[in-house]
Amino acid sequence: MSILKPGLEERYERVKQSLADDEMRFGREPGSVFLLPISKTFGIDALEEAVKCGMRAFGENYVQEGCEKIEYFKKQHPDLEITWHFIGHLQSNKTRPVAEHFDWVQTVERLKIAQRLSEQRPADMPPLNVLIEVHISDEESKSGCQPTSRPWLKLSHCFRT
Repeated sequence: MSILKPGLEERYERVKQSLADDEMRFGREPGSVFLLPISKTFGIDALEEAVKCGMRAFGENYVQEGCEKIEYFKKQHPDLEITWHFIGHLQSNKTRPVAEHFDWVQTVERLKIAQRLSEQRPADMPPLNVLIEVHISDEESKSGCQPTSRPWLKLSHCFRT
């Protein structure tokens, strides 16, 4: 019995088809838009079901929980290529496990975080993919680099290519 809502595979296929339709409608390259399922708070059994449906990328914003899932899939399914994204705010004291486990970090907003991720990425791993968060609204509750101060340019030079 499924621990996720029944019909996960069908819903996943509908969403993928909707994305493909929108790519065509808006003149995007086929496959240029992808769905990133967020797996935080879901256990291993739920991820196993998602993987059986064809999902091969997951977003996590809890470092420890994400690292445990990554390690599980590396051990239990060593031939399965899953891309792991760290999403959300990253504290500087948690950069090492993120650098050592994840493929992507989606919200780098400070130079200190970028430098730590770069320094702590193991040399035998591919370069870490990062998205730099730039604050473009007037909302004080939002974070990110200010585009006018251009510290984001310094951030981009912290990572090897």
